[in-house]
Amino acid sequence: MLKRSFFQRINAQLVAGVSFLLLSFSVQSADYVAIQGNTFFSVLSGSELKDSAKVSDFYMRSTPVTNAEFLAFVQKNPKWQRDKIPTIFAESSYLQAWANAEDIGSGLQKERAVTNVSWFAAQAFCASEHARLPSWYEWELVAAADEHRADARSDPQWRARILSWYSAPSDATSNQINSVPNYYGVAHMHGVIWEWVSDFNALLLSADSRNQGDPDKLKFCGAGAISLQNKENYAILMRVALLSSLTGASTTANLGFRCARDVNAEMQIQKNKSKK
Repeated sequence: MLKRSFFQRINAQLVAGVSFLLLSFSVQSADYVAIQGNTFFSVLSGSELKDSAKVSDFYMRSTPVTNAEFLAFVQKNPKWQRDKIPTIFAESSYLQAWANAEDIGSGLQKERAVTNVSWFAAQAFCASEHARLPSWYEWELVAAADEHRADARSDPQWRARILSWYSAPSDATSNQINSVPNYYGVAHMHGVIWEWVSDFNALLLSADSRNQGDPDKLKFCGAGAISLQNKENYAILMRVALLSSLTGASTTANLGFRCARDVNAEMQIQKNKSKK
């Protein structure tokens, strides 16, 4: 388990506050799919079975959040518009590809995954859907799947395909939402954008491999500390390295997000829908 960080604590406070403010708005009808929990070997785990990661059942958005969806969010919640958001919550490049604070513009496709979004803004959006950002372990579990297997990481051809997506140059259509869902029914876990996770700031690793798997000994060292035992999953290590370098206000051009829900939250939402 990753060590609880300052950002994890502020995450809980932020989601609680935003959820209270958004009670008057209906939950958006995004497609969340059920993910069966599992115990698996994470790139952050050590070599012993006791160091494997455990993930409980949860729900995840089948695709990343799009420009159109995020536009609807900031229109309902003006404080998250780029001309109003405090600098502590987002860098100056926040939503910079949009024409203005309330218009995506004709040159940017509405169904492309939204990028240049900070961790704070992503958490606020997810809270508006009675959801949250997925944890790293949740994201990693789903990202290990191909179209037919829950865990394809041991397949050299799959790893090569994933790595080829990351090595391809970015262009105007690189984050278009149009790929085939994986084993879980979730699409675009690779090759479209980088994605925020709730505990991004806890992906801090010690250069001493003897400390790996011990949450009380995790220290900053980027992906280098885990590359020795997981170098075959280089594409995933690239994500760890990127996320480890960010702050909650970071807003890079290829960084977007998707949301996740706890089982109880999803059950309550479905129950409320059935009453309508």
